[in-house]
Amino acid sequence: MEEIKTQTVSPASRHKKNLLIVLVLSGTYMIAEVIGGVITQSLALMADAAHMLTDVVGLFLALIAIKIGERKADASKTFGYYRTEILAAVINAVILLGISLYVLYEAYQRFQNPPAVQSKTMLIVAGIGLVINIIGMMILRKDSEGSLNMKGAYFEVLSDMLTSIGVMIAGVIMLTTGWYYADPIISAAIGLLIFPRTWRLLKEAVNVLLEGTPKDVDIHQLRKSLEKIPGVKDVHDLHVWSLTSSVNAMSAHIVRDNGTAQNQLLKTLTEVTTANFKISHTTFQIEEEGYEEQEVHL
Repeated sequence: MEEIKTQTVSPASRHKKNLLIVLVLSGTYMIAEVIGGVITQSLALMADAAHMLTDVVGLFLALIAIKIGERKADASKTFGYYRTEILAAVINAVILLGISLYVLYEAYQRFQNPPAVQSKTMLIVAGIGLVINIIGMMILRKDSEGSLNMKGAYFEVLSDMLTSIGVMIAGVIMLTTGWYYADPIISAAIGLLIFPRTWRLLKEAVNVLLEGTPKDVDIHQLRKSLEKIPGVKDVHDLHVWSLTSSVNAMSAHIVRDNGTAQNQLLKTLTEVTTANFKISHTTFQIEEEGYEEQEVHL
């Protein structure tokens, strides 16, 4: 069977080493946090450890998605496996939204009956977590700009960092004042802070799965640019979508003047599209006037 070649490398695949480093750091800290929670009998640390567990799973899913996405295209998946990265981003977003809701629920429960916490030990463990999460964020921040999958992983680490800061602030308040209501109040603030960022991530990922127009492509300007090319009489059935983050594709039907050389027109169309717009895969159907009437349109 002839192998189907792809010309584009997924952006996320270039950053899998960084993702693996952060996964190891987060997994190690999660184990340490569980041990610390058991020793100190701190419910806050145990809850944060559960939070860390979901994040570690999310990071692992992101890494697996990258590995699958690197598989070459074949006869059954002619565009390759890029979309696995988007599916991982959706899963991560859903997990994070679930965490946000759980944090709000736990905050409500604790506000009614705040538990006594060994604040000093909690501060030490949370401080270690804060350092690890800051390192993870520094590693993933640049990578998150080019991939929804990596952005999902970045938000996982960001939510951990916010949780660590919240735990530390609550620990300081409880250590100095004995006011244990600080724990549920700050936990609720963390849950509310995580929610909007994660919701935006989910919307972006779902837009890719629904073949929506990428936000970094102005489809109206694209149409105008194609229509201005000499020899083009009309542009219709123009579609632009994303295979994965920063890998955009398009297709269009072009009605040409009868006297225009088809190969030269096709070359110009491709050059204008790839040079001026963030599109890496183009498909043009060149037609003569009147052919459009015979087509089935989407």
